[in-house]
Amino acid sequence: MAESPRIYTATGKRKTSVASVRLFEGKGEILVNEKPLEEYFGPGTLPLVVKQPLAAVDRLTKYDVQAMVRGGGISGQAGAVRHGIAKALIMAEEELRQQLKRLGVLTRDPRMKERKKYGQRGARARFQWTKR
Repeated sequence: MAESPRIYTATGKRKTSVASVRLFEGKGEILVNEKPLEEYFGPGTLPLVVKQPLAAVDRLTKYDVQAMVRGGGISGQAGAVRHGIAKALIMAEEELRQQLKRLGVLTRDPRMKERKKYGQRGARARFQWTKR
């Protein structure tokens, strides 16, 4: 009987985006919300951001990735998928932790939008003051 492929599941977060990532042995296909990576994020730097953890440890052609990402904008979603891939890689190969930690992809980026304060126009912006 053939052994079923091992699937590693992790959750990545960035701003208000949450990505559920499934990593399994394959030939390097990355699907985000059931679309190819370049089709979902378009041309530019965001596909490179998503591939960063795999490229850093030279595993681009060893694993396939399926990610479901919700919430936030496109940049936050790319960061969430990157975080999820890094966490799933650690589950697959524990010895990669040091490399990924040094790269900074295992740390959840804590920066969030600051809330609007009452009596003000925004988080920091005040209403305009008029003398007369």
